Amino acid sequence: MGLFREKPLEADFIIAVNKSNTVKKLDNQQIGAVFNQDITNWKELGGDSLPIEILSLYTIENYYSEEDLGEDFSLLPQKINEFLEQTPGAIVCFTKAFMPEKIHGDEIHIDNIELLQFLKGKSWLPTSQPVAQLGILPLILGTLWVSLGAILIALPLGVASAIYMAEVAKPKLRNLLKPVIELLSGIPSVVYGFFGLIIIVPFIQQLFNVPVGETALAGSIVLAIMALPTIITISEDAIRTTPLALREASLALGATRWQTVLRVVIPYSKSGISAGIILGIGRAIGETMAVLMVTGNAGTMPTSFLQPVRTIPATIAAELGEVPMGGVHYKALFMLGIILFLINMIINISVEYIKKGRVGR
Repeated sequence: MGLFREKPLEADFIIAVNKSNTVKKLDNQQIGAVFNQDITNWKELGGDSLPIEILSLYTIENYYSEEDLGEDFSLLPQKINEFLEQTPGAIVCFTKAFMPEKIHGDEIHIDNIELLQFLKGKSWLPTSQPVAQLGILPLILGTLWVSLGAILIALPLGVASAIYMAEVAKPKLRNLLKPVIELLSGIPSVVYGFFGLIIIVPFIQQLFNVPVGETALAGSIVLAIMALPTIITISEDAIRTTPLALREASLALGATRWQTVLRVVIPYSKSGISAGIILGIGRAIGETMAVLMVTGNAGTMPTSFLQPVRTIPATIAAELGEVPMGGVHYKALFMLGIILFLINMIINISVEYIKKGRVGR
């Protein structure tokens, strides 16, 4: 939990304001809004009605020329103090190397990253300056949207296929289909992702006339295809374990074949079918490469299946290799891994609970 003992401010950065400014404390979202100019007046932050004047490496040319700053920015510390003293609405942000030894202003206090803020934040911008925006709600929702869409597609197809193989298909056809379906689960996920990228993504783009086909729907379809072998195999095995005596008793009472399947076989097999469905969901939630290739990887709040999204596994895979070890971003990605682990653990516990319920029946 070292992440929650860290500040979101980049290492060695200092943020300071004019001494007369009553705002001395800001959270990372407020600082992000200030430097993105979404907030332009201190009144919006509880201070006096003053326009916010930002001095940073990105805005310094608006206030000073190269001659004013001197060779190699040698006069920058002096100019920072002048700016803080002369501008009531000033806020400055520089590394310690550029800041004066004695700052003629007050440093802004920034709280450590909080768990609730981490979970509820709506912006995932871990490399934004001067503070990282570490809100994982878009990633959690993106993961759940893609997984929900996948299970809505895979559930009816998987259960229907299992019923067909167990109750309708001839033995020769079943013996041919079963190993083929089981082999599908061994295909590398990157192959499924490539299939989705060249077939499903262009199809969605043309069908719905959207700017890009890399959407949550594309991820859901690919994951549904990947989850089908698990759902079909486990559900079909569960259906075939229904005792013959139950089938014969139902038929002897005058039930038709399909009435027997719907009223006797499926209720008896529901625990095994549920276990297959939950394991399929677990496969969808934990999938990385295929989702990374077809969902667009946009860390924004999803409002439609036709929008790009980013999932937790895809975020870890895309970013972990590029972050400095031990930093805030690095620790945030490890926290994402813990959250993903907890989600999958809950799913696995649910499967065991369902199986025990079936055995104890």
